[in-house]
Amino acid sequence: MTSRHDARGAFTAAATFRAIGTTHRIVVTRPEVLGDAIVAARTHLGALDRAASRFRADSEVSVLARRAEDGPVTALVSEVLADAVDAALAAARLTDGLVDPTVGAAVVASGYDDDLEAVRAADRPLPADRPLPADRPLRTARPLAGAWQQVRLDRELGLLSVPQGVLLDLGAGAKAHAADVIAARLAATLPGGFLVGLGGDIAVSGDLPPGGWQIGIEGTFGEERQVVTGTGQAFATSSTTRRTWTQGGQPRHHIVDPRTGRTASSHWEQVTCAGATAVEANAASTAAVVLGPDAPAWLARHGIPARLDRAADGAVTTTPGWPDPARHDLTGSAA
Repeated sequence: MTSRHDARGAFTAAATFRAIGTTHRIVVTRPEVLGDAIVAARTHLGALDRAASRFRADSEVSVLARRAEDGPVTALVSEVLADAVDAALAAARLTDGLVDPTVGAAVVASGYDDDLEAVRAADRPLPADRPLPADRPLRTARPLAGAWQQVRLDRELGLLSVPQGVLLDLGAGAKAHAADVIAARLAATLPGGFLVGLGGDIAVSGDLPPGGWQIGIEGTFGEERQVVTGTGQAFATSSTTRRTWTQGGQPRHHIVDPRTGRTASSHWEQVTCAGATAVEANAASTAAVVLGPDAPAWLARHGIPARLDRAADGAVTTTPGWPDPARHDLTGSAA
């Protein structure tokens, strides 16, 4: 999902950059602030990487997981990690645990135990318990899902408690939260309007461009499938065809079903949702992938506008509030 330059000249400056394993895009309505906006985004994402990356041995998440190998642990954590965990627990509550930040060990067991490029370079064997080197990120493979209700966060004291064996996987939810945080900070410190696109998560803030923000819904190969006009909403896309690899000859993707501890079904190629925040939109799109065929009814029941692209034949399903997918360049609101 991308921002899109509008023929009416709504966007005046944009830039893309790589961070935390994916491509990001910042769009501003006032060109003179673009450099400052990129610096602010990079600074926050660097702090997030140091706090929440599963692929860094020195990240707070990895250190916490190693300490939790032998029993429950409580630790003083940074404000960045506390914010990300707080958002992850909120997503778990919103989805009744369909989005669960405690599935990290299950994600590792599915083979996603390193940067995606490294994982794709080798067909990993099926998991087996193996020792944990002290100088490497956590690589144990003992799936433990559904433990999010046992995670405790004391924001006043900055203390985070996790049960034994839990590896937090903040992943896409932390990226969505970062989009919300960066967008809010840009609007608070710089003039104009801002669109922050972190991978498949988009948050906006500040002044609205003439005609709204044009949001392109892209397919697996970058093809533009629909353009919707946002008037302040956040958007998120969850895909089963982008972050993929094989393990023991079996196809895998990065979304785990917390109910089973295994890779979620690939009923949907991708799901795009609108929400009040990128965190809410991402929680909904991830839950929809987990739910498979039951997703449209769940989304409609929760009042979430969404577009769901079926993997088998590309058929598109939408929920109330999402614009007609037959129209390409839309002028109406997406939610």
